Amino acid sequence: MPEMTVLDHRNQPAEAAPVPGWRPGATAPRTDPAPLLPDAEPYRVLGTPAAAGTDPELLRELYRRLVAGRRYNQQATTLTKQGRLAVYPASTGQEACQVAAALALRPADWLFPSYRDTLAVVARGVDPLQALTLLRGDAHTGYDPRATRTAPLCTPLATQVPHAVGLAHAARLAGDDTVALALLGDGGTSEGDFHEGLNFAAVLHAPVVFLVQNNGYAISVPLTRQSAAPTLAHKAVGYGVPGRLVDGNDAAAVHAVLTEAVERARAGGGPTLVEALTYRIEAHTNADDATRYRQPEEVDAWRAHDPVRLLEDALRERGLLDERLVADAAEQAERLAARMRAEFHTDPAPDPMSLFAHVYAEPTQQLREQADRLAAELAAEAEAEDGTGSGVPGR
Repeated sequence: MPEMTVLDHRNQPAEAAPVPGWRPGATAPRTDPAPLLPDAEPYRVLGTPAAAGTDPELLRELYRRLVAGRRYNQQATTLTKQGRLAVYPASTGQEACQVAAALALRPADWLFPSYRDTLAVVARGVDPLQALTLLRGDAHTGYDPRATRTAPLCTPLATQVPHAVGLAHAARLAGDDTVALALLGDGGTSEGDFHEGLNFAAVLHAPVVFLVQNNGYAISVPLTRQSAAPTLAHKAVGYGVPGRLVDGNDAAAVHAVLTEAVERARAGGGPTLVEALTYRIEAHTNADDATRYRQPEEVDAWRAHDPVRLLEDALRERGLLDERLVADAAEQAERLAARMRAEFHTDPAPDPMSLFAHVYAEPTQQLREQADRLAAELAAEAEAEDGTGSGVPGR
């Protein structure tokens, strides 16, 4: 092998800094990838011997929340058709991922949702009306992220991933045992922010968990056109992070895998990438025509693997589901839907000046000028409406 010459910052020969365990001509130290690889088949609980060891009350709570979540998706979709929401990306068929994600966290942990994760935000305890504020077009977010420990819904793909890593790392530096859970779809794994976030999380050993809800499509683009990896969970190995593969429609399995990953991160074990195999039953949004890129037979096949039905069948098999629980869950879901209808019946009156409230801790000169100009225009409009002004905004 030819002699190596190491250059310093002036491009001049310099002494080579020693690297522990490595010498020129030798391979760098490696981590055994085997423990990081996901299982060959998605992890399942319902319908397997593992179901017998699952807490019955947890299964009942998951059932109540899945029923309410399904009704939430239906009502939000209806509100969109009525013009009460500007857009709604339904998570119908993905409710198990949404509910399990919320239940796997402690109150002090943080959730970083994408635009399709309003159900997870509601399951986290955020008011349904506030959770839908962004999709209604009223404000950038309708809830206080700090008070709810829930980041704003993220519309750009995967940009919440580095945010989750940064918060988790900062919490650890502060001595907190906070864990961050970032939610994204399969399309988000094709974005640079996803790769950068995983790399930083691994290097920093940050207490963060990534849940990829692989519903098969990034709008109309199937997964086969995005990635040639065996599974998206295999991507974890390239960053030195363990990958887990789980049946995303098995609520008990998703909850078990996420709870294990969250507590592992809390104990100092570092990040985990979880891929949940699920399906988006509805179109991408109300503006999408899903029939143009997928066949009805495909949708019907996934309907047979519906997360609500899977859990209901498992509960009945163990004698944990009676008519009272079914009626109570349905009644709770209807109360939620009725509240959504009632609250969305009234048009809000957003304050335009709130646009400047949470941009910088110290507003820039440009922002101050824009705020002053808007305030003057609003004052002029108010004067005109009172009949005391010229009626020309800004004068």
